[in-house]
Amino acid sequence: MPDVETGAVPAGVDLDALRPFFAEHVDGSAGGPLSASLIVGGRSNLTYVISEDERSWVLRRPPLGHVLPTAHDMRREYQVLTALTGTDVPVPAPIAFCGDEAVIGAPFYVMTRIDGVVVRSADDAAGLSPDQARAASESLVEVLVRIHAVDPDAVGLGGFGRPQGYLERQVRRWVEQWERSKTRELPVVDEVARRLRAALPPPAGAGVVHGDYRLDNTILDAADYGTVRAVVDWEMATLGDPLADLGLWIVYLSDAGALVVGRPGTQRSNPGFLGTDELAAAYARLSGRDLTTLDFYVVLGFLKLAVIAEGITARFLSGRTVGDDGKLGGRSEGLDQIAASVPHLAGAALAVADASELPGLRG
Repeated sequence: MPDVETGAVPAGVDLDALRPFFAEHVDGSAGGPLSASLIVGGRSNLTYVISEDERSWVLRRPPLGHVLPTAHDMRREYQVLTALTGTDVPVPAPIAFCGDEAVIGAPFYVMTRIDGVVVRSADDAAGLSPDQARAASESLVEVLVRIHAVDPDAVGLGGFGRPQGYLERQVRRWVEQWERSKTRELPVVDEVARRLRAALPPPAGAGVVHGDYRLDNTILDAADYGTVRAVVDWEMATLGDPLADLGLWIVYLSDAGALVVGRPGTQRSNPGFLGTDELAAAYARLSGRDLTTLDFYVVLGFLKLAVIAEGITARFLSGRTVGDDGKLGGRSEGLDQIAASVPHLAGAALAVADASELPGLRG
């Protein structure tokens, strides 16, 4: 797995405490000394490679500070991975869950390590041929359609969420999270929320929603960029309206959205990637879903990402982020851009709303 920062033991893991847990619960561990490396690039939950001799696994835990209510639930993330293992949705196989916060200070889980390519930066994207970029885009659409086609009851996720009223709850939840996270007053956020409440569409179906679907939350096969080996980062997964995933993915392709994940220019760096219109058309063709109200989901995606970015900013300002060097309070590439992106995201949401054919969104 790429983008691994090695060196001293990164903040957030205690290898002495993990050693007996691994010996008892992780298949393949012989109870030997462990080493840890932070997988850089994530902005929310912390992800580490834990190694013992030639064996290695991946461990996920919540961030070290400013953890909002209902967010960063390791048990839910482990549950959805368990349910999807064995389906045609590619995910890392979960190995062990630990709800005992005494071990490393928070719940965590361990999963298999998947080798492959993660396209994170503009340089990464430019290194693909246009044909490879197009194959990757088309494969991501196909996998998203597969996720949304999963029967929750058939895989044991019937009680994983409440699809009824999902959109109204999403708007309410992200407004509440904004109030808990905000480091400044931005009236434009309040206006976007007002427009969303006025434009709630009928649900476009119900199914498993990833919650943060985008290119760098997938691992591609190094020998075939048209094959997704795994979809990762399921921390916001639930049951709800599938078009929420499509709307947020479109947001990530915007200039404002790319700032949040520190990937400005990634989409533009390779003409092979599907543009937003092509992506939406491919999703509609493969899924059979009506995208008439897609603007609502895009505006909701902008609001959601603005709130997430403000939460990351709040953690950074409180000194509770783990830097790319693995140190608490350390610097991470792109954090300044994330803080600056929040008003841009809210402004972009309002621009989409103003141009929409949906009367409620236009205000």
